[in-house]
Amino acid sequence: MRYTFLLFLLVLTDSLPAATPDLVKYVNTLQGTNSKHELTRGNTYPTTALPFGMNTWSPQTGRNGDGWKYQYFKKTIRGFQQAHQCSSWSNDYAVFSFMPVTGQLKVNEDERAAGFSHDNETAKPNYYKVKLDNGITTEMAPTERGAHLRFSFPANGSSYLVLDGYTKLSSVKIFPKERKIIGYVNNGHYVPDNFRNYFVAVFDKPFKSYGTWENRKNTVSAGAVELEGEGAGAYIEFKPGEQVQVKVTSSYISTEQAELTLKRELGNFKTLEATKAAAAEVWNRHLSRILVEGGTEEEKSTFYSCFFRASLFSRQFFEYDKDGKPCYYSAYDGKVHYGYMFTDTGFWDTFRAQFPLNTILYPTMHGRYMQAMLAAQEQCGWLPSWSFPGEGGSMIGNHAISLLTDAWVKGITTFDPEQALKAYLKEATNKGPWGPANGRHGWKEYFQLGYVPYPEYGEATAKTLEYAYDDFCGYQLAKATNKPFYEKIFARQMYNYKNVYDPSTGFMRGRNSKGEWKANFDPFEWGGPYTEGNAWHWQWSVFHDIQGLIGLMGGEKNFIAKLDSVFSEPNKVNVGTYGGMIHEMTEMVMANMGQYAHGNQPIQHMIYLYNYAGEPWKAQYHVREVMRKLYNSTENGYPGDEDQGQTSSWYVLSALGFYSVCPGTDQYVIGSPVFAKATITLEDGKKFVIEADNNNQQNVYIQSAKLNAEAYTANYIRHSDLTKGGILKLQMGSTPALNKGLNPEDRPFSLSANR
Repeated sequence: MRYTFLLFLLVLTDSLPAATPDLVKYVNTLQGTNSKHELTRGNTYPTTALPFGMNTWSPQTGRNGDGWKYQYFKKTIRGFQQAHQCSSWSNDYAVFSFMPVTGQLKVNEDERAAGFSHDNETAKPNYYKVKLDNGITTEMAPTERGAHLRFSFPANGSSYLVLDGYTKLSSVKIFPKERKIIGYVNNGHYVPDNFRNYFVAVFDKPFKSYGTWENRKNTVSAGAVELEGEGAGAYIEFKPGEQVQVKVTSSYISTEQAELTLKRELGNFKTLEATKAAAAEVWNRHLSRILVEGGTEEEKSTFYSCFFRASLFSRQFFEYDKDGKPCYYSAYDGKVHYGYMFTDTGFWDTFRAQFPLNTILYPTMHGRYMQAMLAAQEQCGWLPSWSFPGEGGSMIGNHAISLLTDAWVKGITTFDPEQALKAYLKEATNKGPWGPANGRHGWKEYFQLGYVPYPEYGEATAKTLEYAYDDFCGYQLAKATNKPFYEKIFARQMYNYKNVYDPSTGFMRGRNSKGEWKANFDPFEWGGPYTEGNAWHWQWSVFHDIQGLIGLMGGEKNFIAKLDSVFSEPNKVNVGTYGGMIHEMTEMVMANMGQYAHGNQPIQHMIYLYNYAGEPWKAQYHVREVMRKLYNSTENGYPGDEDQGQTSSWYVLSALGFYSVCPGTDQYVIGSPVFAKATITLEDGKKFVIEADNNNQQNVYIQSAKLNAEAYTANYIRHSDLTKGGILKLQMGSTPALNKGLNPEDRPFSLSANR
């Protein structure tokens, strides 16, 4: 057994063709790395990892702790780092790194940094390689909880390897005879004080000399074998010109567990080439779960680079004990539990597409995730909202209930719905100890007034809209599982979105506790009652009841005209309460698609709403335009924050031809597929095929459709249609099919129309 989850992935994909195609070649892990604080092109880093692995490995160009781990325009590398970062804005945790040094020993990350060129860099999921300007070559290949590294030093000059534990309490211990270093780190913004990332690193070459160093003081103790303190580090010297292999794994439970994992995951791999090949096999099988045909080579590269990024989150936070049983350390109660746990995601982003994608491809893993969420709630008293692996409570909404409901209605019933509803009711009627998404800001007023008042609470209109959607999910789960007590409570609140719609302006708007609308309304003004956006962006956040929204806005003609206006309005910005341009504003202006701000989550579903109002062909046009203009496989590949797989998952689903507008229902709304053919291999081996005849960059409009050889007119497809397997056959053309999909029964789910 190499490692259990690797085998789990292989078992799930053993129905794939024996000759699995090489799809890793299409993935560029540098996609989206040309980012900075002022302008995001993804905020990604070149991740070397396995799907959903517990940790990843990456080169580090930025100073540790600044959030921008790797920036494409930087000229030096200062470390090769075990990473977990899911967002530059939340930073990383449990970080340590290795850095090869030649010539004089330099341990400080600024002083040891070495120049490099992208011409000498290879960045793939299963393998990273760079030759530094000083002649040292570094290579990395991943396992789920570690990596196999190789450092090749130039023949002339000394050969050092520096281990950096960075900030906060850390420990290193050197075993020269065993050619081994063990230790732990505890760094990061949200992790508790009792949290430890224990690591073990084993080398294949003897140590010529060694010592420890203290990061904060930048002091070196030659010959020392042990150090515990704030930012403990170590260094090892090898003979000149040496080529050194390092096998390293980590554990959140103990050093002994890390050593057990090293034997399990890396014990059979004698060379880095073997580890690299095994990782390529895992990735090729994973990526082959969606096999696309047709399209350009660049479109394939964009698709598989996005699919790669969508397959990293949420990370496993569990390990396997000596008997092969899954177990994990809980950052919530400080205990070790048996079972599965996951981390490194923010539900405000990922409930929209990243998790719905997993319901299609990995329902077994998704079912374990639902159990893990309720286990986390038992351990800390609250449902997760943004885990790092401690709880940050960042952003807004209570979207754990979206994940739970979406799983249930799609047949993933691995959890107790009564327990889930009880936990959600606590979220909906309390304010928790962490950020905005832990419990509810203004929950009493939301219950009494039917909305969260502004300016009494920041971002109040956005919160009202998302609370109403979450309450719909609570209602939906209660109704599906015959829990009338909860059904009645949430039925009362799921229409609260109506209470922040101002008919005099035609927008969702802030209002105070007296019912008065915010004065001096400007739909271009960011912030205030909105989260990272303006009235144009938040108008559409009624995922569960678009027909109800259409009614508020005066009917379908007005609704369509407002959708059209998003693209025709000028791309101007009023910075509002932000006081200056933030990166989301800059990205919207750069996209030059009017007020359509695809670089941030609130509006990403908006294009698909044309399907609800009788003009689905406009959704087909705009979705292809967004994919064509705003995505590519380069370092500039994203239109904004990638955000834990969400923006990538939007592309993956949209390129297949559909999107999850309303998680918590069993429907995906149809758009326009990029490829002539896409074959989705499901977990049980069944296949769902999307064939788009005559498809190209001009023929973006669906002329007709058949599902399993029968005429199909609906503007949506059900989850059960996908999981049964079958063929969706589309005829594509260059002009809109103006009479297709117009009947009421062709329109996707809306609460007002379906009750």
